[in-house]
Amino acid sequence: MSNKIDTHQLMDNVVATLRTCYDPEIPVNIYDLGLIYDIKVNEAGEVEVIMTLTSPACPVAELLPAQVQAQLNETALVSNARVLVTWEPPWDPSLMNEEAKLELGLF
Repeated sequence: MSNKIDTHQLMDNVVATLRTCYDPEIPVNIYDLGLIYDIKVNEAGEVEVIMTLTSPACPVAELLPAQVQAQLNETALVSNARVLVTWEPPWDPSLMNEEAKLELGLF
């Protein structure tokens, strides 16, 4: 019997969890906001997310990545999640998807 995880299902679960995470100052989830730069998953259930924040001066800069990591570690099929923060490239509103832009009235 194999202990390998379906990485497609794992990725779907990870994205669904990321869509429940919000920057408290913006009413759009961090995934649609474009704060997630990369997601890596493997058959062992390990997840690595590279994310940014809207600004290095973001009031939740210390808290939000840890909260995201904690939520990912509670996600089905995830055995271990790591969240890394990068500032390159800097976030800007062009990274938001259409849904987020509509929600924020940027059209």
